[in-house]
Amino acid sequence: MSSELEPRPAVAAPRRPVRALTRLAGVTVLAGALVVGASATALAAPGPSAEAERVSAAPLTAVDTAVRPPRTTHGPCAYTETPDEPAARPVPLPPDPRRTPARGSVRVTLATNHGPIGLTLDRAAAPCTVQSFLHLVSKRFYDRTPCHRLTAYPTLSVLQCGDPSGTGEGGPGYRYRDELPTDLPPAPTDPTGERRVYARGVLAMANAGPDTNGSQFFLVYANSALRPNYTIFGEVDGAGLATLDRIAAGGVAPTAEDPAPVDGAPALPVTIRKAVRWHHHHH
Repeated sequence: MSSELEPRPAVAAPRRPVRALTRLAGVTVLAGALVVGASATALAAPGPSAEAERVSAAPLTAVDTAVRPPRTTHGPCAYTETPDEPAARPVPLPPDPRRTPARGSVRVTLATNHGPIGLTLDRAAAPCTVQSFLHLVSKRFYDRTPCHRLTAYPTLSVLQCGDPSGTGEGGPGYRYRDELPTDLPPAPTDPTGERRVYARGVLAMANAGPDTNGSQFFLVYANSALRPNYTIFGEVDGAGLATLDRIAAGGVAPTAEDPAPVDGAPALPVTIRKAVRWHHHHH
């Protein structure tokens, strides 16, 4: 999925899958997954989407129309196949019962090579997102996958994970709608009032525009300023924040083009060895 960028000077925000590296205002911005954006506050901004490019480049032909439409689940979450963006690792569509569980919390631990990152998922805040995330955990979609992106802007401080391909473009082969937060405080760094505080400890979905959630997610390690376009579906525990801080302290891996980048692969490579859901009998 291509990510979009804002037409301002220099920050990226958590959108979803990052496409290739895109040059923007002198800053290499990972287009894609978490949020990619270029703006003093960091966010992904609208550019031509892959979809728009595809439509303009290839008018429908009789052959195209004969292709079966993407499958969609029949419950309220309507998880929908993305044939143009096949799964980075095979996984079926999530279950989508008539009543989506929308109460309570679920604990998941990401066992990483830098230590555990404990997550508490909030079903009330984002029932379809939590249902999808738990499905991907149960299918081991996240096991042995990298966290491909670290940002270190003053207004965007996140680690982005969830793409088995590690490119920032990979996903689960399906998408689903946003479940956006409505009560986030305005970001003090944004005089326009458009950006909100995604606070340290927030767990949110990266995307590539409206209703393009898949498997990529981001973990906020310092208060960040983003447009409220990213579904928040849980939080990181204290031990997880300590793990994130160690990763963030390593900085972003330098490249030939940028010896001191603030957005790119973490200098300390990060692997989710296993994602584990804890059931009630565990403490």
